[in-house]
Amino acid sequence: MMRTHYCGQLNETLADQEVTLCGWVHRRRDHGGVIFLDIRDREGLAQVVFDPDREETFALADRVRSEYVVKVRGKVRPRPAGAVNPNMASGAIEVLGYELEVLNQAETPPFPLDEYSDVGEETRLRFRFIDLRRPEMAAKLKLRSRITSSIRRYLDDNGFLDVETPILTRATPEGARDYLVPSRTHPGSFFALPQSPQLFKQLLMVAGFDRYYQIAKCFRDEDLRADRQPEFTQIDIETSFLEEQDIMGLTEGMIRGLFKEVLDVDLADFPHMTFEEAMRRYGSDKPDLRNPLELVDVADQLTEVDFKVFSGPASDPKGRVAALRVPGGASLARKQIDDYTRYVGIYGAKGLAYIKVNERAKGVEGLQSPIVKFIPEDNLNVILDRVGAVDGDIVFFGADKAKIVSEALGALRIKLGHDMDLLTCEWAPLWVVDFPMFEENDDGSLSALHHPFTAPKCSPDELKANPQGALSRAYDMVLNGTELGGGSIRIHRKDMQQAVFDILGISAEEQQEKFGFLLDALKYGAPPHGGLAFGLDRLVMLMIGASSIREVIAFPKTQSAADVMTQAPGAVDAKALRELNIRLREQPKVE
Repeated sequence: MMRTHYCGQLNETLADQEVTLCGWVHRRRDHGGVIFLDIRDREGLAQVVFDPDREETFALADRVRSEYVVKVRGKVRPRPAGAVNPNMASGAIEVLGYELEVLNQAETPPFPLDEYSDVGEETRLRFRFIDLRRPEMAAKLKLRSRITSSIRRYLDDNGFLDVETPILTRATPEGARDYLVPSRTHPGSFFALPQSPQLFKQLLMVAGFDRYYQIAKCFRDEDLRADRQPEFTQIDIETSFLEEQDIMGLTEGMIRGLFKEVLDVDLADFPHMTFEEAMRRYGSDKPDLRNPLELVDVADQLTEVDFKVFSGPASDPKGRVAALRVPGGASLARKQIDDYTRYVGIYGAKGLAYIKVNERAKGVEGLQSPIVKFIPEDNLNVILDRVGAVDGDIVFFGADKAKIVSEALGALRIKLGHDMDLLTCEWAPLWVVDFPMFEENDDGSLSALHHPFTAPKCSPDELKANPQGALSRAYDMVLNGTELGGGSIRIHRKDMQQAVFDILGISAEEQQEKFGFLLDALKYGAPPHGGLAFGLDRLVMLMIGASSIREVIAFPKTQSAADVMTQAPGAVDAKALRELNIRLREQPKVE
């Protein structure tokens, strides 16, 4: 038995007991003839005191340095009055060291661990095994483990079976690029790593497993953004013979229980909001309801105005003119407004019109704005009344194609909410429902808004007659403006699945080649089924309050999808490539 206790578990109840601790030297201090070592392990820190009476042990304690691995035997005793450390779990006691053994020495670590210094992320990831020793990093991964335990317990208790699905599978068009794995035994053929276990979990329902879950690794070779990783973890759930409401109720119960158990937070009710309402009021299909700002449509007041920037989109069926009132925003300086104008430019907006409401009682005189002269006073008053403008407010306007206005003002709403400290609560969950089945691409073709296995709310004939207007049986759980999870009732009949493939322009040959096994499964008694997948990394990030999912993944990739610690991806020798029947293209030599 190398140790009797973890450092963080020591407290007053162990006073006068002998303990053996193992861990790392977190810091070492000399104080008037005695040496203090803070020993650290997974559960926390303990202070060990060495005095000169035990000469040999004292001399050894004098030689140890930061991050040495040590074993200490000693006696627990209360700390002297005034020396108690309330920030440490074991802060009321210390250990009088009898014996010290150095199990391994350590070179000076590349960054200090005993206080947080601003080390570049590249260095932290390069030495991730050291970075993870930092108590705050260890705490994040311990909390992640508590979260997955809570989820597993809930699903086990609700009759779900944990089933593993393959990692080597075939390439399917799920939106992002696949990671491909060449096959040695089938020359010229490739496996793909799964972007999600979608088709396998549906096949498990066809096989009669009724309730399935898996905490599954998924892979996407996407162009990386701040919150995306090439490999990520999904809490994957599928059920048979349940309607939307049942699946939403079940998973809502899981998230509620999780927040209560891990954070002691009672989440408020989860309102249900349609996609159409979310886009209209918040410009986003994952609205952050902590933020009270809302978009208000005002096109009807601007169709006739002598200002093409407004009257154009106001009269265009695909256009939108929306206003965003910001309480107290009249105090914004010209430079801040210019910054916000540049910000909405990222989303395709050509500018950002505004009206500062200084004194409404004075009519047009009380308004400060470059656009007021273009808008008749009656229309102005209708607009200001509609958005609820009072003295001291600013009203921003977006006028363009509906998609651009929603995205630009939706993003501006979020930014203003944070910049002006307008959030009204800490947690705001909701369900977004009634998504369209399809979205139109720039060339007029359609693609599936969720994925092509989502069931529509209508018959195959109605779907073919009006694919643009069709709604799906999909639902997304949103928390604080982040999509935690998305799911749907799936298509369980072959004729409907083929109708969707047809609308997406997937030919009969391609359907058979890529999805033949699914179409086969749907004709052999597939039950009605549906499910949901949560992004575990995002869920943990939100619950911990981390700024990036890299903070809650043990060994993440950088933003260029590389692992700087193991130097992956790396080159492979010619023999291995030959066995895989792969020849690399000659890279042109740079002159």
